[in-house]
Amino acid sequence: MLGVRDDFRRRLLAIAALFCVLGFQYATWAARLPALKSDLDLSKAEVGLLLMAAGVGAAISFPLVAVLTRRLGSRRLAVISGLFLGAVLLGLAAAPNYPLALAVMCLDGLAVGCLNVAMNAQGAALEARHDRTAMAKLHAVFSAGSLFAALLASAMNALTDSVAAHFGAAAAIIALLVVATRSHLLPDEAPAAQAGDAAPAVPAAETGTGSTADSPATGEAPDAGEADTPRRRLSLPATATLWMGGAMVFGTVTEGAMNDWSALYLEEVAGASAKVAPLGIAVVSVMMVAARLFADGWRARWGDGRVVRVGSVLAGTGLALALLAGGVVPALLGFACMGLGIAAVTPCVYVAAARQGSDALALVAAMGTTGLLAGPPVIGFIAQGSSMTWGMGAVAASAVLVAACATRIRWTATAQDTRKPTAPAEPTTAAEPVEPAAS
Repeated sequence: MLGVRDDFRRRLLAIAALFCVLGFQYATWAARLPALKSDLDLSKAEVGLLLMAAGVGAAISFPLVAVLTRRLGSRRLAVISGLFLGAVLLGLAAAPNYPLALAVMCLDGLAVGCLNVAMNAQGAALEARHDRTAMAKLHAVFSAGSLFAALLASAMNALTDSVAAHFGAAAAIIALLVVATRSHLLPDEAPAAQAGDAAPAVPAAETGTGSTADSPATGEAPDAGEADTPRRRLSLPATATLWMGGAMVFGTVTEGAMNDWSALYLEEVAGASAKVAPLGIAVVSVMMVAARLFADGWRARWGDGRVVRVGSVLAGTGLALALLAGGVVPALLGFACMGLGIAAVTPCVYVAAARQGSDALALVAAMGTTGLLAGPPVIGFIAQGSSMTWGMGAVAASAVLVAACATRIRWTATAQDTRKPTAPAEPTTAAEPVEPAAS
């Protein structure tokens, strides 16, 4: 980032590095699951529990993340959690037995929850500070980080069978990325002791809620009478926050399930060959990255709410029609609809949650991480109890449920709406003289 003078681009690159770190770390250990299964002599059920442990860690991270966000701020929390995720890889490679591996994966879920909140808070603050959309591109970098991890895993497999060597190299890359970008992250607006539940400084008029009482993201420090507000929100989330969390859970369940089960569906149900089956995840990934690169323009033109609703309906109906048609080509077309439609869901929901405050963002992010990590095993249980087609049908239903939740969320106005000139005021006539009252 040396030589990048534009403040927006410099901050954008720094925050993008955090998204790259999270995608890279997640895909790194996922790529070595077969080796971990062999080294620890695990059954398929034990591998499923290992994945579930990360989901449990993410689910219980909400109270901790909310407190750390207020006390440390998103900048310091991002740096600490990013470095910790590199250490988690080293711990997983060194775990001598299954119970310790479960503990490490639970810690991984906690750290993922922390970084997830911190980096999305940074992204939302960047959009608010510069009045420009960027969140979808940042989430595209997450996907690019996963692709980078897959390429590194392939190269390391060609050089050595050692999981420790692979994870050591990955941890070094993570540390370099975090250290190189930490000074370019956005500073926190106010100390937690003064700002309480500080959120990215977004003017209340831009929240789309219609009142400042519904939006803590005003950039103003609360008075002494509001000191207990974060605790109340933490114990009893607002209804709007729960709808955002629902949209996030169903969206991330859809993403995670497509990553984990698309190849198996193609091979076992659609009849694809072993060479063609991996194209399922490739189609989903390519469409998601492409859509996220363009989604910020869609958000500015049509608004976050419309992008989420239309996209999730496209994803669900496209996959459902592919399942009904059967065959490899319809399946790949359905997967393309899924990747295209679901790509912008998480970026838009994160922006909406950030405008409600750090506690809302922490809860929504924890629910999203839980859906991403715990959703695929749930789909696997459905497939085990019925069939793979019904399991993928549950994925399609999950995408449609995103649209249902999105109808209950108050989204921000589009950039075009905010630029529309106000209607000219009606001409006023001179006030008529008032006759003196009769005496």
